Amino acid sequence: MAAMNTPAPPAQTVPPRGLRADDRTDGPARGASPAPGPASAPPGTPARPGRGPRRPGVWRGAVLALAGVYFLGPLLASFVFTVHVPGRGITFEAYSELLSADGFTESLLLSLGLAAATIALSLLLAVPALVAVRIGSPRLRPVVEVMCMLPLVVPPIALVTGISTVLRWGPEHLSRTPLYQTFIAVQNEKFPVVLVLAYTVLALPFVYRSLDAGLRAVDVPTLVEAARSCGASWPYVVLRVLLPNLRASLAGAAFLTLALVLGEFTIASLLGFRPFAVWIVSISGAQARMSVAVSILSLLITWLLLIALSRAGTTPSTAAAAPATTSRKES
Repeated sequence: MAAMNTPAPPAQTVPPRGLRADDRTDGPARGASPAPGPASAPPGTPARPGRGPRRPGVWRGAVLALAGVYFLGPLLASFVFTVHVPGRGITFEAYSELLSADGFTESLLLSLGLAAATIALSLLLAVPALVAVRIGSPRLRPVVEVMCMLPLVVPPIALVTGISTVLRWGPEHLSRTPLYQTFIAVQNEKFPVVLVLAYTVLALPFVYRSLDAGLRAVDVPTLVEAARSCGASWPYVVLRVLLPNLRASLAGAAFLTLALVLGEFTIASLLGFRPFAVWIVSISGAQARMSVAVSILSLLITWLLLIALSRAGTTPSTAAAAPATTSRKES
């Protein structure tokens, strides 16, 4: 009877085969999610006070302030030089005499005309070539890229030396041919076409890079195939389908070309022409304050034109209006 009343020892649970010793602890069950803590805070939870991320606004403001001092400091010093005359105080004679200066209007209009012609010729050459390479011959893209980048390797002084040699050689050897008049016409001082050709060569690298970036961002084959399947001609595809999608790239190419033409001095000076940059240098010896005033004015004109081009590149194109339909009321 005593043996029957003896309590049995507690049964020992045998862990399954393969269970590790660290899994047999009294901790939370395996697979259960851990208690939420600082390391497992859900996304969007504000950080602890005092340990927040560094604010980039302070560094951004410091960089912008340094850039403003670096770029606007010389301009401010130049403006003070033009309006402050020792012994006379503040005067704006340099700016009042600017518009009546000999050659100011002619040189400025000449530079703007050369810039417009260079932009038109560069885009007329680059856009069809890059579209054709993008659609029909992608393997020729490295060849076109190398050809367009060559002006960055050739110095402007070497380019103008070659141009002047050709211009001297032409009239001497082609005086009895119709090409003689062509050589004379491209050197007309009122509008030197030879400068347009030279500036187009110099602007090709910038135009190519801008247009190539725009074409890479647009699915050109799909747009062309969709337009052609609807019966559109190739001029219509280029003018009404591709160019609106390349508005920002075209504005960027025109932006860079305009800045290049308005500031170019070497080629125009060595060829004997007098656009705006050459005119500024020519009056700098006799009238220093006026030349600095003209430089400031040219920067303002360039900035205004570039802002206009950038706004034109970011303005969305207006969609074509749908044809109106009339409805009749049934009585």
